[in-house]
Amino acid sequence: MTTVLTPATPLTAGDRCDRCGAQAYLRVVLISGGELLFCAHHGRKFEPELKKIAAEIQDETEKLTATPASASDDER
Repeated sequence: MTTVLTPATPLTAGDRCDRCGAQAYLRVVLISGGELLFCAHHGRKFEPELKKIAAEIQDETEKLTATPASASDDER
């Protein structure tokens, strides 16, 4: 997915996918204005269509595989 790193506000657990209500990890800013939020699953599913209508895509899916700072050495 083509992404643009923007100074946009980071997505939080309160941001929900517009399709299914799961936690959002992608913010799609539309060329026509407005934005859509998607979970990683729906972001991948709709990727071809989103690329056509997006001015920017903020992709934070790396949060899904990040190891928490509080993780023990065994978990890292």
